[in-house]
Amino acid sequence: MAQKVLGRALVTAKWLSEAVRAGRVGTSLRVLDASWYPPQERNARQEFKERHIPGASFFDIEECRDQSSPYDFMLPSEAHFADYVGRLGVSNDTHVVVYDGDELGTFYAPRAWWMFRAFGHKEVSVLNGGFKNWVKEGHPVTAEVSQPAPAVFKAKLNTVLLKTFEEMMQNVGSLRFQVVDSRPEGRFRGTELDQGLESGHIPGAVNIPFHSFLTETGHEKSIEEIQQIFREKKVDLSKPLTATCRKGVTACHIALAAYLCGKRDVAVYDGSWSEWVHRAPPRYKVSELKRNKA
Repeated sequence: MAQKVLGRALVTAKWLSEAVRAGRVGTSLRVLDASWYPPQERNARQEFKERHIPGASFFDIEECRDQSSPYDFMLPSEAHFADYVGRLGVSNDTHVVVYDGDELGTFYAPRAWWMFRAFGHKEVSVLNGGFKNWVKEGHPVTAEVSQPAPAVFKAKLNTVLLKTFEEMMQNVGSLRFQVVDSRPEGRFRGTELDQGLESGHIPGAVNIPFHSFLTETGHEKSIEEIQQIFREKKVDLSKPLTATCRKGVTACHIALAAYLCGKRDVAVYDGSWSEWVHRAPPRYKVSELKRNKA
């Protein structure tokens, strides 16, 4: 049964629950809680200690990042990622399932999913519906923290899945690839502050707020519904596509949604708006608020 899931971007709570009950969590299947919350709101690590999916480990996005960067959550080096996930018991042959505990159902898990793919790992899935629905459906939880045996993971960055500031700047003129911004409409349009940052968007970008791809229960919408969302925004999945957001997190929801539709090469602009707003010239920051004041 496990073989049927490998390569899929999503697994159901039912499938994972059966795997947990059958004792399959181990060297061939690792479960990672990739939750992150604003510190003043919730403590992800503490919540993990109190309850999590049996056999799961905590994937700390604060630790597994480029800590020398002035921008949040930038990708770590190959060596840093390999060492970090190896200590979580993940090898190149491990099927990794990621989830988070956000009230939406899924928020940070697609970022962890994309990070594994960016470093060359194909056998990685997101738990559809997240921890919220896992609990709601009555699947087992525990406070027991497992200690997985360290494994060897060899990371190789796939630059096809990553865009830099310089590449995004070049694209403003060349339009070699489409750009989809997953932030809320007000922040994209520049009519509301982006968590303290001046808001707006990259010229030529299209706005699809990431929650558009989630149902009211927090599950991923059907492939047909996702395809329709892209069509309505005139995003062509047969052509190059890059996703952006505020700090490279919800952009990964765009990559996941496109992946479910068969498009597996969506790049993420890692620095996203947090970098763009500080480095791009004013004419490259499109804002309705600025236009109205002009």
